Amino acid sequence: MRTTRIAVLGAAALAAGGVIAASASAGVPARHGAPVVNPAQFNHPQDNPYFPLEPGTVSFYRGTDEGERLHERVTVTGHTKDIQGVTTTVVRDVLRRADGSLAEKTHDWYAADNDGNVWYFGENTATYDKHGHVDSREGSWQAGVHGAVAGTIMPANPKPTDAYRQEFYGGHAEDQAWIVQRHAKTSVPYGRVHDVVRSFEWTRLEPHVMSVKFYAPGLGIVREKDVAGGSEAFELVAVRHQ
Repeated sequence: MRTTRIAVLGAAALAAGGVIAASASAGVPARHGAPVVNPAQFNHPQDNPYFPLEPGTVSFYRGTDEGERLHERVTVTGHTKDIQGVTTTVVRDVLRRADGSLAEKTHDWYAADNDGNVWYFGENTATYDKHGHVDSREGSWQAGVHGAVAGTIMPANPKPTDAYRQEFYGGHAEDQAWIVQRHAKTSVPYGRVHDVVRSFEWTRLEPHVMSVKFYAPGLGIVREKDVAGGSEAFELVAVRHQ
């Protein structure tokens, strides 16, 4: 508990000061924290075990938010989207309430570079009310459009003290991350996982909310939970390959 509290306070201090740039270990050039996209860096992409992008992989999660039970299905599709000269992989993320009604649907765009860093190029997202009507599209963004820039979703060799922007579209999408542990262990409904990367993640748009995420090799995110300012929590239940 003491370690977690110190880590949260440290991350909060970074967020407040805005001193976040692309991680040096990620090998991503930065300008005021904004990565510079060079398509030549993506012509021989290398897999990143902590954020796999194998088409046909479907991950199932269950969780809660504000007392409501939720189910999430994340699919690495075989579809691609060209953004700023880079071929990105389309990942479909569908969130449903316990009664089966659609709560949120998102298409995310990711690409691994030649060193194995996974970049985040944007998302097309929508939340839905209980009647199936679109409630909001806030948070949607695409690198290169209206000043939005790509970020790093997972460095090639993640290690403690790595800090980086995951996305940036001023006033709409400003997620940031700070890796605090490399060789963690955790248990989720999927099973016991080892050599886990643990990170704290937050956004300036919700300065009082802090979450912790656990990334396992070959699986990606296996657990995430708000540790301050929120109540969201999800765990990996199963993985299938279509």
